[in-house]
Amino acid sequence: MILVSSCLAGLEVRYNGTHCLDKKIRQMIENKLAITVCPELLGGFSTPREPAEIVGGNGEDVLDGKAKVIEKSGKDVTKLYIKGAYSTLRKAQEVGATVVILKEFSPSCGSTMIYNGEFKGKKIVGNGVTTALLERNGIQVVSEERITDFLEEELKTS
Repeated sequence: MILVSSCLAGLEVRYNGTHCLDKKIRQMIENKLAITVCPELLGGFSTPREPAEIVGGNGEDVLDGKAKVIEKSGKDVTKLYIKGAYSTLRKAQEVGATVVILKEFSPSCGSTMIYNGEFKGKKIVGNGVTTALLERNGIQVVSEERITDFLEEELKTS
């Protein structure tokens, strides 16, 4: 079983109440090959919510207590992001997921790039909190931007 970001399946759970529907992911859900997860909702956030970015590092740094997740207004929401990451990890373990497809650039889900913490739209190399925790626990995280490559590889090996 594969877990996928709920927003990629078309659910309106992003911070601004929108989705980022990926038709391949929607098809995986419909074919019961994947199930949805939203680390931020599992952490206790609602939709819509204030945008947040990692300040002072990346997801690894947040887990290590060296960086924080801060909302645009300045509120520290680090604990909620960590809670969502651990809830996502538990869900992945419960369903036996070895791969999770997450939304790039998110402070939870980014797997190669995240926003730099200045709320100016600038991205840096790094991962989100959930991605960092999943990878620490041996679960592969794939960005939706690499979904085509990932699915082609899966077809070759199955």
